[in-house]
Amino acid sequence: MSAVDEPARDSVVGTWEARIEEFWRTVDLDNRQDAVARMQRLVSERAPDDPDARFEMGGAYDSCGYEEEAAVEYAAARAHGLGGARLAQLNIQQGSTLRNIGRVDDAVAMLRATEPDPSIGDARAIFLALALRDAGRPDEAVRTAIEALIPHLPRYQRSAAAYARALTEPDDEGRSHTADGAGF
Repeated sequence: MSAVDEPARDSVVGTWEARIEEFWRTVDLDNRQDAVARMQRLVSERAPDDPDARFEMGGAYDSCGYEEEAAVEYAAARAHGLGGARLAQLNIQQGSTLRNIGRVDDAVAMLRATEPDPSIGDARAIFLALALRDAGRPDEAVRTAIEALIPHLPRYQRSAAAYARALTEPDDEGRSHTADGAGF
């Protein structure tokens, strides 16, 4: 591609991105077939190996309850090198999808490995807590949720942190300990 072609491509990409944003602002997810068809039209404008397009198609399938199809699209997006904020979002969405299709251990591993990103905020903790709960690890799930909330507390952060740790760290005798004496 020549330097002359780059601004034209950027304009087309920007237009596609704007239409993706418009899709998500206006889509009626109750009309699942129409929503998927609309996204398929948008995705068809991109190369078959375009990771952004594969991610968006996965999101449409996922939002419409087609989890198996979403899993395929998410895997393709990852395989084709999705990056940036969309990769962070993919980790959340794919982790949630894996949980929903019964691949709970894969979901936990993916969500644990997800790096912080402003585009997802504390979503990692929420979806990890759900996956841990489904994996039969409710104390870890509650701890994860509490620890995500701690930075948002105006007070009691130290006590909340101690209580959260107490859920999964046994005392010297192998029992879960309490945070008594943690202080407020």
